Amino acid sequence: MGDILSNYDILGAFWVTIQLSVLSAIGALLIGTVVAILRVSPVRTLRLLGTSYVNIFRNTPLTLLMVFSILGLSFILGITLSSNLSRNAYLWAVVVLAVYHAAFVCEALRSGVNTVPVGQAEAARSIGLTFGQSLREVIMPQAFRGSIAPLGSVLIALTKNTTVASVIGVAEASLLMSEIIENKTASRRSSSSSRWAS
Repeated sequence: MGDILSNYDILGAFWVTIQLSVLSAIGALLIGTVVAILRVSPVRTLRLLGTSYVNIFRNTPLTLLMVFSILGLSFILGITLSSNLSRNAYLWAVVVLAVYHAAFVCEALRSGVNTVPVGQAEAARSIGLTFGQSLREVIMPQAFRGSIAPLGSVLIALTKNTTVASVIGVAEASLLMSEIIENKTASRRSSSSSRWAS
C-alpha cells in the first residue's frame, strides 16, 4: 500500500474528479435552467428548440460525446480550449459533462415547474407580470424547491459519470485506478515468470 501512495498521485486524481464534478454541475445547472425556460416558453419555436436539445443529448451516449469533443472538434475542426494537450482534454471534459447533464437538469426543473399550481402563473399574469417576470419571481423559485430530489439524483449521476473523462485521457480517479491495477498485474506476472524461470 505504501508503494502505491508513493508512486501515484492518488490525492491529485481525486482532486481532479472533485473539480470535474463541481465545474460540470455549475455548467449543467446554468444551461439546464435556460433549456427548462425554453421548454415551458409560450413561443412554439423556443419550445421546439428546448425539446430538440433534450432529445439529442439524452439519447446520445456520453462516451461518444467525449470522443467527438477531442477527435471531432479539437483535432479535426481545430476548436481547442487550451494549447496544452492535457488541459484541453480536461476543459472539453467539463464542457461535455455540463452540456450532457444539462438535459437531465432541464427535465428535473420541468418536473418542478409542473408541481407549481396553475393558479400561481395566472395570478402573476393578473397583476401585470410578464412571462419572464412571472418565471423569475413566482414559478422558478417554487420549481427549484419542488425539484430538489431529482436534481440531487442528476448531480450524483454527474459525479459517477466523471469516470467517462478517462476515455479522453483526463487523469482522474478511475484512470489512475486502472493504471495501478494494470501495473500491479504486470509486476506480479513478471515476478511469477522469473520464479518459474529460476
